[in-house]
Amino acid sequence: MGGFSRRLLLRPPLQPISDTEGSSSTVSSPASSAESPQQLRQTSEILSRGAVAAPLLPQTLSGFRIGVTSDRRSEELIAAFQRRGAEVTHAPALRIASLTESVTLQQDTNKIISSSPDYAIITTAYGMRRWAEAAETYGVWPELHEALSGASILVRGPKARGAIRAAGLDDDGAAEDERTDTMLDMLLEKDISGKTIAFQLHGMLNHQQVHRIEAAGAKVLTVMPYTWTKPAEDSELLKMISSVIDRQLDMVTFTAAPAVDAFLGVAQQYGKREELVSALQSDVLTAAVGAVTAAPLAEAGIEAIIPERWRLGALIKKVCDHLESHHILKAETVRGLMEIRGHQVRFPDSPTPPVRLSPAPLALLRELVMADGTVLSREELLEKLPHCDSERALEMLVSRLRKSLQVPSVVQTVVKRGYKLAV
Repeated sequence: MGGFSRRLLLRPPLQPISDTEGSSSTVSSPASSAESPQQLRQTSEILSRGAVAAPLLPQTLSGFRIGVTSDRRSEELIAAFQRRGAEVTHAPALRIASLTESVTLQQDTNKIISSSPDYAIITTAYGMRRWAEAAETYGVWPELHEALSGASILVRGPKARGAIRAAGLDDDGAAEDERTDTMLDMLLEKDISGKTIAFQLHGMLNHQQVHRIEAAGAKVLTVMPYTWTKPAEDSELLKMISSVIDRQLDMVTFTAAPAVDAFLGVAQQYGKREELVSALQSDVLTAAVGAVTAAPLAEAGIEAIIPERWRLGALIKKVCDHLESHHILKAETVRGLMEIRGHQVRFPDSPTPPVRLSPAPLALLRELVMADGTVLSREELLEKLPHCDSERALEMLVSRLRKSLQVPSVVQTVVKRGYKLAV
């Protein structure tokens, strides 16, 4: 069906190969197609558990505080940051809930089997794996496999393609930019009037996308193997939002667009959205796994750091490279080299232990470092530091900074002129 010849692939066993993040990846080799979706998942889980004892990596993120908002694969992301020295705060904006036990999922699966679809749209690898596992639970995996074998399959990207091939199927094309709308553009280039389309949804129903297909005269059968749910309480997410507003975090990471919407939505619900967006537009960085995830941030006027390859490992590398290249301040002082890494200040060549500064003293120290030994007048500092509204407040802030650094001589008072970094 669908006007394309189908090429079935034997399901391969999974074999680990090391990637840049120390977790396991997979390669294909011929195998029996008798291996079930559940067996494939168990193999992947075993390989993932085997990556936990990876060696400690160079502490490129030492001193930085990073917020992680993801649910699925959050342990992998957190471990990668922590192994590089970062302090991580975790608050899932949304949680993924499997719908394997859902009567609706079973009914939708049976409809697709009985309809023998002409085309199948697979949006996510996770969704495809969950769908195959659910079909196996219902006892209809062979029938679903046969139905999909007769359809022309379009996938959103390489990960979805990998899941299709792991299921013993092949596809007829993938969206180059890994966007669902692009995949639908590919579908609508064909004459689909009177055709049946099976559409695997990625956690939610997008009515506009379904209507696009129906407007071309096709019948759409949707299937949702998992959904997004809000956490039982907003307390942890609110703590993270407050940490961003108070500039206690250096960066927040996102791996799904719905999580961005939920993050901003909770802030809106509690009257904190404006302050949150202001912080993310200025002092706190954001990183997104891809352009699709970053889209809601861009709509809010927030610029996100995005890796070239939309993968978790690439995101981790991008975060490390960006923070190390652009957010470590170094200065030669009377006490030797001083580094500002996130909220942490340290003197690498001195026995003085690293210290963590609160936002106000840190902002003052950054201004002095960037002045590179030049005297900054009190008036200049009051203009640059929103936390200070008087000379008295500035004097107290200087005193706090000196006390926190445990190296008072680094911040020098220039009588009747202002303050400077002692270089």
